[in-house]
Amino acid sequence: MSNAFQIIGGKPLSGEITPQGAKNEALQILCAVLLTGEEVRINNIPDIKDVNLLIEILGDLGVAITKNGKGDYTFKADRVNMDYIKSEAFKKSGTKLRGSIMLLGPLLARFGEAYMPTPGGDKIGRRRLDTHFQGFVDLGAQFSFDEKEHYYTLKAKELQGKFILLEEASVTGTANIVMAAVLAKGKTRIYNAACEPYLQQLCKMLNRMGANISGVGSNLLTIEGVSSLHGTSHTMLPDMVEIGSWIGMAAMTKSNITIKNVNWNQLGVIPSTFRKLGIQLEQSGDDIVIPAQEQYKIQKFIDGSILTVSDAPWPGFTPDLLSIILVVATQAKGSLLVHQKMFESRLFFVDKLIDMGAQIILCDPHRATVIGLNHEMPLRGTTMVSPDIRAGNALLIAALSAEGKSVIHNIEQIDRGYENIDGRLKALGADIQRI
Repeated sequence: MSNAFQIIGGKPLSGEITPQGAKNEALQILCAVLLTGEEVRINNIPDIKDVNLLIEILGDLGVAITKNGKGDYTFKADRVNMDYIKSEAFKKSGTKLRGSIMLLGPLLARFGEAYMPTPGGDKIGRRRLDTHFQGFVDLGAQFSFDEKEHYYTLKAKELQGKFILLEEASVTGTANIVMAAVLAKGKTRIYNAACEPYLQQLCKMLNRMGANISGVGSNLLTIEGVSSLHGTSHTMLPDMVEIGSWIGMAAMTKSNITIKNVNWNQLGVIPSTFRKLGIQLEQSGDDIVIPAQEQYKIQKFIDGSILTVSDAPWPGFTPDLLSIILVVATQAKGSLLVHQKMFESRLFFVDKLIDMGAQIILCDPHRATVIGLNHEMPLRGTTMVSPDIRAGNALLIAALSAEGKSVIHNIEQIDRGYENIDGRLKALGADIQRI
C-alpha cells in the first residue's frame, strides 16, 4: 500500500471528470439494508475505504452480498447474526469507521438490540453522539455505556413513536433516528431534523420500501410506523464535496474542466458560493463547465465589507467544502474570512498552506483570514501530511497549483474518501503519482 502522493504542480489541466457516488449518502443507505430481509440493490456506490469497510462489516453480520458490477451491489439481510455484533472482531472493525454508528438504528428497530464500540474516523475535534442516543431513548430504548470497554448497548422490547426535538440538526443522528422510527409503533415527529439531499435520498428509499415518511426535505419529518419493510433498488447521488473540489481545482490551476452528471438541483448554494469567489461556472445540461480563467476576484458584501464564507447545516454551505474554499481564496484577487462554525479543529491545516507561501491569518480555531495572491506569487511545492479526508483533498489541490514538487503523506486519509483520485486526475493531465 503506497503512502504518499508526489505531485509536480503548476500545470493547467483539461477534460472531463465524473464525480463518484456520495460517500456520506452511502454510509446511511448501506445501513438501511438491515431494515428488511428482502433484497436491496444499490447503484453508484463509491469504491473507497470507508464504504468498503462498511460493506465488509455487513458481510460479517451475515448479510448476503452480491456484486453485480462496478459500484452495483445487491444486499439481502435475511440471516443477520446478532452474535457477531457482541464479538471482539466487531469491536475491532466497528471502531475503525465513524459511519458504523448508523447500524444502531436499523438493528434496534428490527431486532430489538444493538451494540457499538466507540467509533473512530476523522480527527476533526469531538463529534458527539448524544443526539443519536437521546433519540433512541426517546423512542423507548434502554441505553447503557460501559466506560471500561468503551461499548454502547441499546435494547428495546418495542419502540414507540413520539415527538423528538433534536438539539442539533445532525445528519447521521437524524438518519439513525429515522431508521429506528420507521418500524416503531405509532407516529414519530422529528423537529430540527437535518434535511441534506443525502438524508432526503434515504427517506425516499425507505418510502419505496414501504415506510411512511412525510416532510422529506424540510426540518420536520413525520413518520408513521409500519410493521415491516420490503426490498427496493436505489441509485446514489454524485458526491457534492467532490463536485465542489473540482470547481476549486479548475480555478486554482487555470484549467478548462467539465464536471459530468452533477445532479445540479441538489447542489444548493455550492455553485453560488464559488461564484462569489469570482469563479466562472456554467450549467450545461446536468454538467458544470468551468472555463480556464487567468484570475478570479472575490466579491465584497453589498456594503463593501469583506466577504465571509461560513458553514451551516443544509441548505447552508457544507462544512466539508470550507477547506477547499480556503485554498482557492489563496490565489484569488481580494480577501476572504472563512468561518468554520460546526467543527473544532478543521482549520489547523492552514500552517501547511502558509509554508507554501499562502497569506493566511489564523484568527482562532474557527476563523481564518485569507489575503489572495491573485496568481502573482504561486504557491511553492512542499512536503506535508494530510490530517483528515477533506483537508487532504484541499492540500492536493494546493499542490496541483503550486510551482515545483509536493509530497503528501498519510494519503490513506484521502483514499478513505475519494475513489482512484490519482487515476482520475491523471486523465485530466495532472502529474501525480503514488510513491
